[in-house]
Amino acid sequence: MNLLPLWTSKELEAVFGVDVAKSWNSYGVSIDSRTIEEGDLFFALSGPNFDGHTYVKAAFESGAAGVVVNRIIEGVPAERQIIVNDVMQALVELGKAGRARVNVPIIAVTGSVGKTGTKEALKAALSRHRKTHASVLSYNNDVGVPLSLARMPYDAEYGVFEMGMNHAGELRELVKLVRPDVSIITTVELAHSEFFENVEEIADAKAEIFTSMNNGGTAIINFDNPHFERLKQRANEAGVKKIVTFGNNDLADVKVLRHFFHDTCSCIIAEVMGKVMTYKVGMLGYHWVMNSLAVLAAVDAVGADLGLSGLGLAELQPLVGRGRRERVYFDIASESSFLLIDESYNANPASMKAAIKTLGQCETEHVGRKIAVLSDMGELGEQADELHRELAPVLDDAEVEQIFAVGVHMKHLADYIVHQFPTMNVNYFNDKDALQRALLHDIRDGDIIMIKGSNSGGMSSVVKKLQSLDRNLDLQAASS
Repeated sequence: MNLLPLWTSKELEAVFGVDVAKSWNSYGVSIDSRTIEEGDLFFALSGPNFDGHTYVKAAFESGAAGVVVNRIIEGVPAERQIIVNDVMQALVELGKAGRARVNVPIIAVTGSVGKTGTKEALKAALSRHRKTHASVLSYNNDVGVPLSLARMPYDAEYGVFEMGMNHAGELRELVKLVRPDVSIITTVELAHSEFFENVEEIADAKAEIFTSMNNGGTAIINFDNPHFERLKQRANEAGVKKIVTFGNNDLADVKVLRHFFHDTCSCIIAEVMGKVMTYKVGMLGYHWVMNSLAVLAAVDAVGADLGLSGLGLAELQPLVGRGRRERVYFDIASESSFLLIDESYNANPASMKAAIKTLGQCETEHVGRKIAVLSDMGELGEQADELHRELAPVLDDAEVEQIFAVGVHMKHLADYIVHQFPTMNVNYFNDKDALQRALLHDIRDGDIIMIKGSNSGGMSSVVKKLQSLDRNLDLQAASS
């Protein structure tokens, strides 16, 4: 629990326009009774298949300081219940109040790929300088954004917020809440294309992040992206005061001069608004080189220390499902092991290609192979089959020797590889369980296994199964 309260009951009275019978403090905000921490304010949100009011008693049992509900809940302290007409709207109002009570640089991040990673990198970079608040996980939608704003401490000195969308108009509403001083679009690619006619519409939807910026603000745009000019035009139309570009092009304001890849990190020499700096990112891959340029552009835009920020980037660690690596020792006697790369948290064409390219940059040990375990990319509409087939040359360039694929659309990739890339060994399965059994039977010492797919494919369960093979865990348990 934080030592200082996040919200007092008197502040909540003012935000919601209600009377609170007894004075109390909340130290956090939650919408999930399963993860309540002592002192949290619990919002009993409801949806088509659930009613948060059912969990109010559980929230109090877990230490909630108070609850926001739309009706009196019997059996819990009445003085700790804040009654409102609409619980979701109340969360939005608290998010607005959280934004209104701070006057510090606020950064918003969106893009077809790299949103969460860039947000985490910004947090790591800016936290080296001053107290930084950032949205957790992928809290980037109409619930996650106001929740993240409501959780922002009044003494935060920077705020970083991720914003996502899968239809036009969504970002326009979110950015009204955040009112950022700096907005980043990491890149524009085909993602959620089921809901858009073309990638130009996706670019326009992403550019909505520029529509409600604080005092005009600064837009940070990927110079290398094919839709750069369109994004720049939309930023100008929105009244953005300053546009900063990043990329590999010599004309970019923040550009990479040289980069080197090592086993677990990327080393970069970059020019940042005319200043040359050398730094390390604790993540591997060219996409991380680009993400880091966007981060440094934002750091410079808010006047933070570039040197300290570079140290923060060096300490980055991959998140679960987003490139986290671990060595799994499946035979202690022979010290046989494989490297597991967990990319199981969602996928679109851009992130899939980036993960495959990063696998290609890995060096196998002795007789090991590079293995890609892939499931369908979702929400791609009529282009889905073709977009899956387009992964074949990327897999070939990365010298992936073994492919395990599952899913309706991955079948098209597997068939295409058989006919066009016969040197690649591809195995297609009708269901995930069959894939898992074959994969477990085929693992060799020194293999590198990368697992990637949309959340709907549930590939995280394959990751957990591979992790369970680790005999090191057995030894640790026996010695403890």
